[in-house]
Amino acid sequence: MNIFQQLFGGGSSADLAGIIKDGAFIVDVRTAGEFAGGHAKGSVNIPLEQLPQQLLKFRDHKNVIVCCQSGGRSGQAKVILEKNGIANVVNGGSWNNVAQYC
Repeated sequence: MNIFQQLFGGGSSADLAGIIKDGAFIVDVRTAGEFAGGHAKGSVNIPLEQLPQQLLKFRDHKNVIVCCQSGGRSGQAKVILEKNGIANVVNGGSWNNVAQYC
């Protein structure tokens, strides 16, 4: 596993389809403008820079999938959430990758 995958969880081998089917909270961490241009069905937009102020929205979810344009920002989001006690966070990579399972 390369260092970026270790740090950010990119290229996840998680069963995205199964996690989504089980009711995962899907969060797109791109900007509002990027989100408006297209997003995975059922996802919510919480831009990366707003995550620290929005942590309560994550507390009661069994599984969380974060996504963005390429997987970089969602990797950062995964680290932020885990450092704040949010468990079961999966970096879904690009929103297009997540969207194929929605």
